[in-house]
Amino acid sequence: MTAETERRTDDLGDEAGFGDLFDRHSRAVYNHAFRLTGSWSTAEDVTQATFLIAWRKRDKVRLVDGSALPWLLVVAGNCARTEHRSARRRRALLGRVAPEQERDPADDVAGRLDDERRMREVLAAVRRLPRAEREAVALCLWSGVSYAEAAAVLGITEVAVRSRVSRARSRLTGILDPTEQR
Repeated sequence: MTAETERRTDDLGDEAGFGDLFDRHSRAVYNHAFRLTGSWSTAEDVTQATFLIAWRKRDKVRLVDGSALPWLLVVAGNCARTEHRSARRRRALLGRVAPEQERDPADDVAGRLDDERRMREVLAAVRRLPRAEREAVALCLWSGVSYAEAAAVLGITEVAVRSRVSRARSRLTGILDPTEQR
């Protein structure tokens, strides 16, 4: 095995190899998680959960062209959905338990950050897409995974991934800019 191949291949078998995997892909997973959640702190939680799952399932990781990144991004998407459902349930519970309670000032500060506000707008539009199209957008458009890699990790054809991305772009244009005429 050449040095180049060793750098491209994700070895998950031991702690050192897993540490290298984390160093190599944590930033991409974190950025992907932010794009999915619209929150830097939630993205940290999603990233941690993603790598915890990767460690626990390291013998079942599906490598694409010697890289675990596409698989990690799909896991991050699943973790983000789980986090979204959990947060919705917590808010509902808090609304029932203490509806008069004031908001945490830290939440207000975070809500004012311009990048989070813009990301929430885009995320709201993306959430209106069918799940298959959301996955294609998250992998191919936001995280730069190739169509072939996305197809391999999703278990579909490359043509299907391209079609999903195309449909998603058209729908997002209509959602985000309804005045845009085709």
